[in-house]
Amino acid sequence: MLLNRGRLLGALLVALIALAAVVLAEVLQTVVFAVTVAYVLYPVRQRLVGRGLSARISCIATTVIAFVAAVVLVVPLLYVLYRRRAELIEVLGQIPDAVPISAGEFELVIELAPYVAAAEVWVRQVALSVAAAAPRLVLELVVFTFLVYGILYRPGAVRTAVFGVVPAEYHDVPTRLHEQTRETLYSIYVLQAATAAATFVLAFVVFWALGYGSPILLAVIAAVLQFVPVVGPSVLVVTLAAGDVLLGQATRAIAVLALGLVIVSFVPDAVIRTQLADWTGRISPGLYFVGFVGGILTLGAVGLIVGPLVVSLLLEVIDMLSERDAPPEGVAGPADSTR
Repeated sequence: MLLNRGRLLGALLVALIALAAVVLAEVLQTVVFAVTVAYVLYPVRQRLVGRGLSARISCIATTVIAFVAAVVLVVPLLYVLYRRRAELIEVLGQIPDAVPISAGEFELVIELAPYVAAAEVWVRQVALSVAAAAPRLVLELVVFTFLVYGILYRPGAVRTAVFGVVPAEYHDVPTRLHEQTRETLYSIYVLQAATAAATFVLAFVVFWALGYGSPILLAVIAAVLQFVPVVGPSVLVVTLAAGDVLLGQATRAIAVLALGLVIVSFVPDAVIRTQLADWTGRISPGLYFVGFVGGILTLGAVGLIVGPLVVSLLLEVIDMLSERDAPPEGVAGPADSTR
């Protein structure tokens, strides 16, 4: 039997995607990032077209939004890591070389000097790596911008290709996967970004009020940690409290625990996430955490997006399988019919 033209083109598409992944391995993370950002910004492009702008102008305007968002997201973090490294090293230098612990006749001295020295070396290495990678980051930003524009300019190409390969009776499958992808990406980008922005503002106020050095640096770290599910900025708060205890500032340690865990860790989740709950994908925090950690460890930074997305799509496929195998309402399944 001759191979159907649509299936042949579909197989060719899959093969070329695999080949492109190999050839473009060095910029694959940028490509994935651009595709997901274009996916999220597509409604913005459509809204601009609906307001009377041409498709080209709408794509340019939406791409500018993506470019500015990427710059605002990446540049402050890199700037803080490079320009504020001396202040961060100074904070590490305040940690004592050894901490004596005594309980009755039992005495133990914990040596912290090797760990502090290793942390200082790591900070310096990261700062130097950021400076060395600057030209490459500029090139990847250019690639990202062109990809976003290209995807937004021809948004129907992928849909036409998928529906051309998939038989008509199965069109509901890619449609549901598309909806689940949209929900998950909105949850990662819009919801997480809004929560991180609120965390930055609240963390800066708290750390500045408590007298910490480099409150901007600490606020940036808290905002980045907001992308880590389950634990979030509470890791930073607990670390600061532990550092204050080592420095003999028990009062500030209690204050940063009380204010930090409530204002920095809890309030952004309770307020921002509640207001934007309708955009959250149907995935539990536990499974989101698994996808996040697995994606980061396997794919690097882009795993932050791909990991939860793959888990979300897996759950959607499982739901579709269970719906297919479930007996119609009012009809007993195999287990019930034997009773």
